[in-house]
Amino acid sequence: MPVDSRSRFIKGAGVVLAISYPVLAISTFFRGAYQLFLKEGEINPVGPTLTLIASLLYFLATFGFAVRRRWAWYLSVTVLGIETAFTLVVGILSILYPEMIGSTVWRYFGIDYAFFPLIQPLIGLAWLLYPDTMQAYGIRDAAE
Repeated sequence: MPVDSRSRFIKGAGVVLAISYPVLAISTFFRGAYQLFLKEGEINPVGPTLTLIASLLYFLATFGFAVRRRWAWYLSVTVLGIETAFTLVVGILSILYPEMIGSTVWRYFGIDYAFFPLIQPLIGLAWLLYPDTMQAYGIRDAAE
């Protein structure tokens, strides 16, 4: 059976997600921890705190991608939805009130991370909602 281009895209997206989520989780954790606890001078704690929240979401998504169980699929979809909402809200707020938001992974929709914080959850949701992925998680039967 030939593989269509959508299937190739989804398989490629799965590989990208398997690499990018753990890398982003680790890098944002260290960035947030450094900014909050080690950086000298007066800092606005909002940015580093948001970055640590992002890191937690990235770790949860990584875990959800790795565990092929029904509950893990629901966890991943929920986390990616929250991640998308945070990226959009914080991105807009960082344009309107940059001094309030400070430096965070979601600032300007993830500009410091090549907009990956904006694009990554959308790719993740497309991957999770693909029928083959849903079947692998036990969300959808093979006959559907």
